[in-house]
This record gives sequence, structure tokens and C-alpha cells, in this order.
Amino acid sequence: MPQAAKSPKSSTRAKKITAPLRNSDIAELLALQAETAKMPAQKALRRASRRALMWPEEAAEILRAGRSLTDLAGVGPYIERVIKDWLQDPPAVPIPPPIRRNFFTYADTQTILGKKPTWLASIKGDLQMHTTWSDGEGSIAEMADAAVERGYEYIAITDHTKGLKIAGGINEEQVREQAEEIAAVNHSLRSDGENLQVLRSVELNLNPRGEGDMDEQCLAALDIVVGCFHSSLRGKQDQTERYLAGLRNRSINILGHPRGRIYNFRLGLIAEWRRVFDLAAELDKAVEIDGYPDRQDLSIDLVRLAKKSGCKISLSTDSHGPSQLRFIEYSAAIALKAGIPPERILNFMSREDLLDWASKRRE
Repeated sequence: MPQAAKSPKSSTRAKKITAPLRNSDIAELLALQAETAKMPAQKALRRASRRALMWPEEAAEILRAGRSLTDLAGVGPYIERVIKDWLQDPPAVPIPPPIRRNFFTYADTQTILGKKPTWLASIKGDLQMHTTWSDGEGSIAEMADAAVERGYEYIAITDHTKGLKIAGGINEEQVREQAEEIAAVNHSLRSDGENLQVLRSVELNLNPRGEGDMDEQCLAALDIVVGCFHSSLRGKQDQTERYLAGLRNRSINILGHPRGRIYNFRLGLIAEWRRVFDLAAELDKAVEIDGYPDRQDLSIDLVRLAKKSGCKISLSTDSHGPSQLRFIEYSAAIALKAGIPPERILNFMSREDLLDWASKRRE
């Protein structure tokens, strides 16, 4: 591959670098470089930009220690040369455009959480994850084992529902069949003396009118329901009414990944968010901080707005495999940075209190 230019061009206002580039800076420079690169360099640069959000260490520290940057996900010899050039002669880093703005890197989360170690330790569960029943890579038992290792009291299995066929959505009969497997896993956990309970849930597919795609009697038998929009996510018109309708859907407890944004891929929907969060507070429902690294939805600016409204917050990983339960550190860091009081976070509730809240909200 040809050597990339040292300073990507951008019309966005830039900030002067007076310290080593952080992974967030590198992510933005890689994304900008991809905008003018040709294939296959373009694909490599875009992939590395996204992976930079998940790098376990700052690239500058790795280089300072004399180690190879190719130890980092998405970094091959070509990308390593590009990043080395930037670290040795830091360019001005443009302020990211909205499609890449307000995303934390893993290193950012560790800095934030390190200031209050008890915060992460207080989290009692994870309220969105997927299994092989839909588009996940782990079984219910494997996800439960990973949750036991984290010391959780509960996890919610939220496989996609039938309207989202591209993600292997399950129908009412499959939800009932899954309940039998969850019961068996819970029995095994109790027999082993574990405190974890697997909760029955779904990620209910909502249409733009806020309607779900599953029978209400099926949903009523679940412990908790996360409702999410998965269609018409690129519109530029105000979508406040769809969110208000979704929150008024009596079947759901949590409005999941509300904006529908994805790092450097989709900006997400526009709404009068204060009205959305005000209604969530009025109905005592929760909005989700999805901790999947390239979602981080809600972003911290919107979480701060939700704080003012007083609504509840749900933390989740949106994991699709056991190893991704660590993504809770992203949503936990965002909530901590935004100053959300612990009593407003579902994941700080005991299992009994969470189930009692969820039941009452859906009566």
C-alpha cells in the first residue's frame, strides 16, 4: 500500500496538540485519511478507526514501551507506519463531525472509571445481550457463565423479535421455547450455588408508530422488555413523535439505543430529546446507554439532558458474545461522566427491586 499523507485535510476546525496523540485523536485522523484514500487502503483505515475505540492501551504508550502497534486490533504494517508518523510529528486534529462525535475510547473509560472504582463494582447486571437464538455467538449458558465471572445478580437475554429477520428475529413460539432453556440454565445456576438469575426478555422491534411486532400476551410473560427502532433510521426529519409513541407502548420498560447512531456509518435520528426524556420520566420508564463501542447510544450530551429530565437510565452492552460483556465499562463511564445519580440507574437495583419496577411499569 502507498504511504498515506501525514496530515489529513478537513474543513472542520482543528485543535492544536500539545501532548501525545490519544487514541481518540488517532481514530479521527484515520477516519479522515480514509475519506481520500483508495481501496484497499480506505477499508483498512476505516476499520482501524473503528477499532481504535476498543484498543486496550493508548497507542502512544505502546510505542513508548518499544512494542509493536500491530498488537492492536485493525493495525497492520501499513497502518502502523501511518500512526507512527503522527505520533512522532503530531498534526492538528480536527474536531470530529457529528457522525463521529462524543465517542469514548476504552482508554477514556478507564480514566473515568478509575476516579471512582466503586461505580463499576456496584453494577448488578446487564440489560441487553443476544444469543444464538437470534444473531449472537454465545449460548444462554455461555452468556450466564460470563456474567457469573463479573459477579452479577442478573442478566436480560434480549434476542431480536420476528420483524427483524436480518438479525434472526424469533417469534412467539420460539420465545416460549427459549423460556424452557432459560429455566434450565437458572436451575443449573442455583444447583451450583450461583446468585445469578437469567431474566426473560426480548429486544422488541418497534415500527415508526411505536408498535411492537409480537403478541402482547407473549410479552406480558417476560420479566422486562427493551423496545428498539430498527427501520427508517436515516431520515433527517424530526422523529419526536415516534419516540413518544414508543414510550407509550405499554409493553416496554426500556427504550433501547434511541438515536440509532453508529460510529462513522449512521448519524442517527433527530428529535426534541427533552420532550422524549420528560415523557420517560413521567411514565417512569428508562432510556438506554448502549455500551457497544461503535454505538454508545445515548451519547454523553444526551445523557446529560436526560439527567435534567429525571428519567431512569439503563446500562447495557448489546453483547453478541460472552467476551463483549466487558463493554459495560463504556455505558458505565458515560453515566458516571454525565453525573447520573445511582438511584436512577436500573443496573444499581437489586434483582427484586428491578423486577418489581418492571412489573409495575407494564400494568
